[in-house]
Amino acid sequence: MKQTQKIYFIIYFALLILLAATVLLSRIDLGNWNAVVALFIAGMKAILVIFYFMHLKKSSGLIKLAAFAGFLWLGILIVLMLSDFLTRKWLTT
Repeated sequence: MKQTQKIYFIIYFALLILLAATVLLSRIDLGNWNAVVALFIAGMKAILVIFYFMHLKKSSGLIKLAAFAGFLWLGILIVLMLSDFLTRKWLTT
């Protein structure tokens, strides 16, 4: 088996483990932290797919910078969305 095939299988099984973690998390009540932990696991899966299956790891610096800027912007939007959602008055009633 080639080295690249081995890496793809390792990433595939890591994605399956993260999928199982997502399913198990859906059965556990963490209160307000359910969304945060689910988004963290989804982000980990997205990073694995982007780096290995979309070959960002071997791309040029400009493409890596554009991908980083996209993730930074997504992170800003998620933080702003969660800060709005978690501070609503109707959550306490």
